Amino acid sequence: MILWLNPATGVSGDMLLGALIDLGAPLDGVRAAVAATGLTGWSLEVEQVHRGGLRAARAVVAVRDTVSRRRVGELRELVARARPGPVAALAGRAVAALAEVESDLHGVPADEVHLHEIGGHDTVVDTVGVAAALHLLGVETLVCGPLAMGSGTVSTRHGELPLPAPATAALLARAQAPVVASPIAGETVTPTGIALLLAAGARFGPLPTMDVVGVGYGAGGREMPGRPNVLAALSGCATGEVESLVLLETNVDDVTGELLGYLVPRLLAAGAADAWVTPIVMKKSRPAHTVHVLVDPARAGGCERILLAETGSLGLRRSSVDRIALPRSTGTVVVDGYEIGIKRGPWGVKPEHDDVAVAAAALELPLRVVTERARVLGEHRFPRSELGPGG
Repeated sequence: MILWLNPATGVSGDMLLGALIDLGAPLDGVRAAVAATGLTGWSLEVEQVHRGGLRAARAVVAVRDTVSRRRVGELRELVARARPGPVAALAGRAVAALAEVESDLHGVPADEVHLHEIGGHDTVVDTVGVAAALHLLGVETLVCGPLAMGSGTVSTRHGELPLPAPATAALLARAQAPVVASPIAGETVTPTGIALLLAAGARFGPLPTMDVVGVGYGAGGREMPGRPNVLAALSGCATGEVESLVLLETNVDDVTGELLGYLVPRLLAAGAADAWVTPIVMKKSRPAHTVHVLVDPARAGGCERILLAETGSLGLRRSSVDRIALPRSTGTVVVDGYEIGIKRGPWGVKPEHDDVAVAAAALELPLRVVTERARVLGEHRFPRSELGPGG
C-alpha cells in the first residue's frame, strides 16, 4: 500500500498515529505492540473530535507513571521488545535518530543523552504505535508533502527556544525535507514526528499516482483559527504504467523439445520482454505447441525473423496488446560470499533463481534456505520507499 501525508498544519507523533488509526489500523493491534515493550502506567485511547469543522481522530495517551525523562539506552531497550520484529526495528530507528541529533546538540554520547520532553511514555507509545499501525496497514511506500512550519518559540527545560526547535531543525536537515512557511503561531513539526518519517523511509514530494482506497485525519491538540489542525493521510494502490507491446505467436507440431528450450532464451536475448511456450492440440488431434513472444514494436521485426527461421514455421500471428507494468528496482545482495541479484516490486522482493541455485550448490544448502536469506537481505537493502511513486 502507498501512503501519502499532507502536513498542511504540520506533523507530530500523535497526529500521525491518529491519522493511521482513522485510516483503519486496528487500535487493539497498536496497543498490543506497545504492551509488548513492557511499558507500564499508560493507556491509549482515540477520540473523535472536530478541528475547524472537520472530523478527525485524536490519539490520547494517558500516563499514570511520573517518569518524564529517560536515557536513550532505556528507550532503546523498551522499543526493542515491541512485536513483531519490523515494528521494533522502525521504532528503534526513530529513537536512534532522536538520540543522534540530541547527542550532536549537547556533545554527549548518544546512549547517555537524557531525553526530557521526548523521554516519557508518549515517545514510546508514539514511536511503537506508529510503527505498528504502518505494519498493520501494510504500508510499503510513504510519501509526505512539504511540512508547514510555525513561527515563534517553544518552551523547553532549556528555556524558550526559537522554532523550529534545534532537534527538529537537525532532523529536517537530515531528512532533506521540504518546508513551507505557515502563518500558524507555535510548534507544528515535532522531533518525534520528523524522526518517525525518517525511520519509515519517507520520501518527500507531491501526491503520487495511485488509486485512492482510503483517507484518514489525525487531529492536533489545539484548534487553529481559519484552518483544521489535522494531518491528512491518503492510502492507495500502485497504478502501473501502460506499455504498448506486440504479441507474436506461432503454432508448431514438428519441432523438438530441445529446440523449444533453446528458442525461449534466444528470443529474450534478442530483446523480447517475455517469451513462453504452451502445449496445444492441433487438427487431427496432434500434440503441438504455441510459441508466444511479447516484444516492443521496435524490436518485433528481429524476433519475428528468429521465430520463423528457428521453427521453420510458414507464418505467425501478430497483434497489439497493452501491458500494465508496475514500478520495480534491481540490485544485488551477498549471501555467504555469493552475489545474488534482487528484484524489488511493490509487493515484495524476489531473488534471482539462477544466482540462488549457484550459491546453494556451492554452499551445500537447500535452495529454499538461500532464497529466504537473500529475500531478507533484500528487504533491508532495498526498502519499498526507494521505488518511487507506486512502489
